[in-house]
Amino acid sequence: MILIRKVTSSPLTMVGLIIVLIILLTAAFAPLIATHDPTEPNILNKLQPPSAEHYFGTDEVGRDIFSRIVHGTRISLRIGLIVVLISFPIGTVLGAIAGYIGGRVDQTIMRITDIFLSFPGIILAMSIAAALGPSIENVVLALAATWWPWYTRIVRSSVLSIKNSEFIEASRALGANPFRILFKEVIPNSIAPATIQASLDLGFVILSAAGLSFIGLGAQPPSPEWGAMLSNSREILRDAWWAATFPGIAILITVLGFNLLGDGLNDVLDPKQR
Repeated sequence: MILIRKVTSSPLTMVGLIIVLIILLTAAFAPLIATHDPTEPNILNKLQPPSAEHYFGTDEVGRDIFSRIVHGTRISLRIGLIVVLISFPIGTVLGAIAGYIGGRVDQTIMRITDIFLSFPGIILAMSIAAALGPSIENVVLALAATWWPWYTRIVRSSVLSIKNSEFIEASRALGANPFRILFKEVIPNSIAPATIQASLDLGFVILSAAGLSFIGLGAQPPSPEWGAMLSNSREILRDAWWAATFPGIAILITVLGFNLLGDGLNDVLDPKQR
């Protein structure tokens, strides 16, 4: 009840929660919300401005932009969730092992982590995606490969602060093996900062995926992915402002929603804020 009260007492957190819920519902019911087929061209209706028939207008081949954005919600949200679900467990386990065991194990894991962190994340993701070939699946792999080191550093730092706590010492005194202590005591009590970061990262992963699609390394036509829609609209921007404006707004609102929700979770889950 206290946690719920803290969440509901923050207007910005509630705004973020509402935005995220709308995004989730849009992705879940996209076929019912969309008014047209998102990939079917109609040359007779190309570059139509926003109207009652086409809420966000049409693109250069007559596809309904509103329907494409609605279906694109599924693609962007799936990319964000898969990347976080891959990188979060990997980074959490590696960070916990490094922090708890220490010594050469810690040094080896952290040096590998530092190698990945020494490159700008988006540049490394671009290199991996370019090497693997343009596709949504390869974008997911490229972003996951660049995201796990951040969770490793966060969890390791948190583990170092609790590894000598009294409840850990009590578990050792009772004869619990290191494996059980690591997964039953250490990780559950050090995962909160990484969870907060994961909620923030969902928006940034979606933004990064859109960036990779924008330069041609992600989703390919006729996929209704927001970054690809922005890329396709560059040549018609002067004649059809709506073709780029509405996908850009969709990215902006999505990133904003996850950021606001992540900040609210930080206030709720971070013990220093209590």
